[in-house]
Amino acid sequence: MFFAVRLARGGPWNWSRGLREQVGFDEHARFMDSLVDDGFIVLGGPLAGEREILHAISAPSEQAVRDRLAEDNWARNGMLTIKSIEPWTILLDGRDHQAGFRRRQQRR
Repeated sequence: MFFAVRLARGGPWNWSRGLREQVGFDEHARFMDSLVDDGFIVLGGPLAGEREILHAISAPSEQAVRDRLAEDNWARNGMLTIKSIEPWTILLDGRDHQAGFRRRQQRR
């Protein structure tokens, strides 16, 4: 199951510093890399304006998304908070050129 997850930067975020200059960046980066390695985050990154982040997440439930993201040091200290989690039906996936909508429907 996929989810579109929107996060917001805030709390102790230091707006005068870049992403990689934030307190706890190395720990956060290791955690995020592990989510990608595990297949939990499929795509992700900041939206225009850099205040919000959008992730495409593969997880069994919304609660699983909440539980896993709560392990992040930036979630624990309030630098990142979840704004929304929405179930997402993926019908088009350009990463697999054989997985277009019609082809996927025909395989069923």
